[in-house]
Amino acid sequence: MTLSARGLGFGFGNRVVGTGLSCHLDAGEVVCLLGPNGSGKSTLMRTLLGLQASLAGDVLLEGKPLRSWPIVERARRLAYVPQAADSYFDFSLLELVEMGRAAHRGLLSGPSAEDKRAAMAALQSLGVGHLAHRSLHAVSGGERQLGLIARALATEAPYLVMDEPTANLDYGNQARVLDEIGRLKERGIGILLSTHHPEQALRVADRVLLLRDGSLIGQGDVGATLTSEALSSLYGRTIEVATVRLANGGERLVCVPSASA
Repeated sequence: MTLSARGLGFGFGNRVVGTGLSCHLDAGEVVCLLGPNGSGKSTLMRTLLGLQASLAGDVLLEGKPLRSWPIVERARRLAYVPQAADSYFDFSLLELVEMGRAAHRGLLSGPSAEDKRAAMAALQSLGVGHLAHRSLHAVSGGERQLGLIARALATEAPYLVMDEPTANLDYGNQARVLDEIGRLKERGIGILLSTHHPEQALRVADRVLLLRDGSLIGQGDVGATLTSEALSSLYGRTIEVATVRLANGGERLVCVPSASA
């Protein structure tokens, strides 16, 4: 199973952000999308999801054009974690997550017992089950972000597209989300996530996409692609990829930007 783009053009109306882009996401892999602010990451993700019409080329889901999938069937296969935003409605965190089950029930049907079970399990997996009945207006921005991730998990879709899923999260909760991404991969779920932290790609990704000014300037296996030279070119500043030794004797790659002149 694959979500892919071929010769994709994306943007807003007459404003072209990127052209000729090709990439893919396979089942059971994590692909990390990196790029500076304004490079087109969110626009690309929304186009891959069908939330914005492509300007050229094709998006394929399991070999079929995305536009040919019925909306409900598409929703069962593609789940989305947007960047956190305020809610105008006073839903509880559990009710927010239950919305992720909408594609599994009739249009006017309320949440079933299975929907409630899946929603609670998703919240508990992210360590916020105790906040299930708390109002969205009574939780922090980071806790609301965890709720949005739980909503995507509750869909049980085989592909997850996550736009900066660790934004607004403290360091501990960032690690919790990355751990959950690793578990989802083991279950065969394909995950595309964007982040401003290359270390997250080094930790969880199989492959990376390097996006600058709407164009991919690099893509491939994380070890071969996420080099000091590639990151320096991507962000316009010297960045070193270095190895650090951990207390348990293991090693980990980290990114170190140069000091400003």
